[in-house]
Amino acid sequence: MKQILNNIQKLAKDTHIENKKYFDKLKKKTPKNLDYVMQELHEKEFKKTNCLDCANCCKTTGPLFTLADIERIAKHFRQKPQQFIDTYLQIDEDKDYVLKSVPCTFLDTENYCMIYDVRPKACREFPHTDRKKFQQISDLTLKNVAICPAAYNIVEEMKKKIPL
Repeated sequence: MKQILNNIQKLAKDTHIENKKYFDKLKKKTPKNLDYVMQELHEKEFKKTNCLDCANCCKTTGPLFTLADIERIAKHFRQKPQQFIDTYLQIDEDKDYVLKSVPCTFLDTENYCMIYDVRPKACREFPHTDRKKFQQISDLTLKNVAICPAAYNIVEEMKKKIPL
């Protein structure tokens, strides 16, 4: 896994132009079965991928926190939402709540999430490769390919399964 993580950014960079062109075509001519295929590829990849071996998403990026996330996590810590915000979050340039720093404050040394049961929606759904209307998140997917080995593998399989 370490070797894969060391190479993921290079692999993503090497395939970025190809992937960008592919996703541009996908938006123009979306196959009817795209969501079904993506669900299938996502499930197949995550049967063999253990996120605890990697946790690169938690180490290199931070999720967006919705107000529902903030309220749920603050309740978990027996805090008021504003206390949680003041302690852990800041507002980014898009006016979204994000972590003050990465790696994620809630990631332990064994790559476990200390708030897993109440984690943010963005964390629960990452890398978003099984999302409905997948073609609408191509920019996000291009970013996630450089972070997540599973997302990279899914996109590579997608290009084989749905040639455009």
